[in-house]
Amino acid sequence: MPREELEAILLVGGKGTRLRPLTLSAPKPLLPTAGVPFLRHQFARAAAAGVTHLVLATSYRAEMFRAAFGDGSALGLSIDYVYEEVALGTGGGIRNAASLLRSGPDDPVVILNGDVLSGHDLGAQLDVHRKAEAAVTLHLVEVPDPAAFGCVPTDAAGRVTAFLEKTPHPVTNQINAGCYVFTRSVIDAIPAGRVVSVERETFPGLIGSGQTVMGYVETAYWLDLGTPAAFVQGSSDLVQGKLASPALPGPVGPYLALPGATVADGATVDGGTTVGARAHIEAGAEVHGSVLFDGARVGAGAVVRDSVLGAGAQIAEGAVIDTAVIGDRAVIGSGNELAKGVRVWPDVRLDPTSIRFSSDA
Repeated sequence: MPREELEAILLVGGKGTRLRPLTLSAPKPLLPTAGVPFLRHQFARAAAAGVTHLVLATSYRAEMFRAAFGDGSALGLSIDYVYEEVALGTGGGIRNAASLLRSGPDDPVVILNGDVLSGHDLGAQLDVHRKAEAAVTLHLVEVPDPAAFGCVPTDAAGRVTAFLEKTPHPVTNQINAGCYVFTRSVIDAIPAGRVVSVERETFPGLIGSGQTVMGYVETAYWLDLGTPAAFVQGSSDLVQGKLASPALPGPVGPYLALPGATVADGATVDGGTTVGARAHIEAGAEVHGSVLFDGARVGAGAVVRDSVLGAGAQIAEGAVIDTAVIGDRAVIGSGNELAKGVRVWPDVRLDPTSIRFSSDA
């Protein structure tokens, strides 16, 4: 396969339980992040590195991915879909997707996780892989406290020497960042039809057999969007331009307003907030560093900080939402104060009798 016809597998089968209730209605990779489904940012990143064919390894709400992206032609890509009936682990999921790859045995295949936002140079990682003729090349990041992660030591040439479990005394601050480049034949050698962990089985097995596993260390922007706080941070960072993305549907700035959104005079909106389509923020409201899904409403004088408001959620005047997640169509009446990780499920109503919005909104 010519180099310009690079392929990638995107692992998007997880249920996103840490992001509930947001993921009750959509898989995590499809949640609106800085105005578009999160995968749009990953598609743009992959395309910039030369990827033209993507295989999405789906499981939870699999039909929603095809409905969102079709064959990929509208995005200038070719997209195929494979379904996992039973969770097969990272390695098993990669192997399950291999049947739809078009590459030859010696060609590189990029593996991306559907919940990682990264600014690292994927092209440079591919170059390391090709020059070393590696079996696998991993993106590694350096973190201040590696004790909370498994760590990945490398030698002076950048070759991975081990995969170590969490320990209070880690030997390196390098951790696995979740983006891999596999040589196609290595994917085909992963056992089919069963659960396989690349961290516990595939990578240690390759190292033990003397094959080359390289580490590409780059301390660029990197964030796992698995928690509500990280999801909000990733979206706001994209809106403010802390990480560039060609998929951003507007200019960077203090906030992003999608078509049909209204922000009344006298409202304060900043911190990289996204105001979804047809969402409305009334005069005197303060919204900072938050994500408002389509049709959400924030009443006069209400305060929303570092939070997510689901589609059609309503925050009445004077209510305070701080570091919370409000599910789709939930209604938070005036006088309520929700903070510090509170999650409100879809369609829940708190003090609905005091809700008042302007009649012209």
